[in-house]
Amino acid sequence: MYTGECIITDLAVVSQDTLLVCNEDEYKVDLVSSQTGKVLSQLQLQGEPWRMCLVGRDRAAVTLGWAQKVLLIKIKGNTLVKDKVLNVSDDVRGITTSGDNLVVTYNKQPWLEVITTDGKVLHQFHSTGETQHFRLPDFITTSPDGTLWVSDCVNNTITKMDASLNILQTFTNPLLEKPCGITAVTEDEILVCSHNNSSLVLLQPSTNTMSTLLGEDDGIEKPYPLTYCPQERKIFVAPVVTDSIKVFKFT
Repeated sequence: MYTGECIITDLAVVSQDTLLVCNEDEYKVDLVSSQTGKVLSQLQLQGEPWRMCLVGRDRAAVTLGWAQKVLLIKIKGNTLVKDKVLNVSDDVRGITTSGDNLVVTYNKQPWLEVITTDGKVLHQFHSTGETQHFRLPDFITTSPDGTLWVSDCVNNTITKMDASLNILQTFTNPLLEKPCGITAVTEDEILVCSHNNSSLVLLQPSTNTMSTLLGEDDGIEKPYPLTYCPQERKIFVAPVVTDSIKVFKFT
């Protein structure tokens, strides 16, 4: 599906039939049919789209990294429409939702912020010196219980946080080499792209274990973003530069 080589920096499931794709090299967000791979709608942006998340059923939020902005997009049927732009504190990277708010990650302090959809900062996470926890928090996701999960591709860690940005637990494992895309299937099934290992890793927090779910023998190569469709129990995953998005059944 989705033929034509491009730089894909993130994916998000809109419905069991449609997928949002951050197309960085063309400064676009594409709405794609997950059945045929056909591009249904494109939205031209004024900056590089890095990460995105759904905000309710009919909106998405996209980070525009070096522009230090978050763009809110309305999804009207098979059409994408710009809603509004939020100015944020720094070079923003990852984004997810937390209740009615957004949580964003940065490549320096403040490492994370919880903001409203009007751009008001509610919480910040700082750590310096010996207490510094992150080196490059990037992708972030929210599990069904509201817990936040952050991948750090430099520290090779996954961090579990609450909605106020308190650290609850940190996970490491030799299977994690440059962890990138992350998505929560359930509270106890967290999928992570282990970029340098060319694998998808399943983290099960209740037992503090990680295992390889898919690897090179399954056609996984340098995975970067991924997302999950709960209705179809499908995983969508891609490397950064690619001409296709791979689809797997999660069993």
